[in-house]
Amino acid sequence: MSKYVNLANLTTNYAKRMNRLSNRIFGEVVKLFSEKPVDKREEIVQYYPRLRESHVLMKHLRWYGLFRDEHQDFKEEYQRLRELRKKSAWKYGEKKKDSTKTLK
Repeated sequence: MSKYVNLANLTTNYAKRMNRLSNRIFGEVVKLFSEKPVDKREEIVQYYPRLRESHVLMKHLRWYGLFRDEHQDFKEEYQRLRELRKKSAWKYGEKKKDSTKTLK
């Protein structure tokens, strides 16, 4: 029996999980939710940049001409060239033009 006691006292991840499972089976209380959720922890919240705010800021700066978004410029130029060739983007719900020719 001492072998199992020694195994329960180890600090490996496996030993912790097995100890938790043992406590759960035999009715002892397990405090899994003792720490704050990830979205409430200050070090996590402050680590990542504010993506939505920076995206809106870049859109405004691009509109004023102070920022160049080459990918958006490319997409707009490609759309402009498609419209010149009269190849507008297909939208869901529209019928495609009858491009099939029937032989008579």
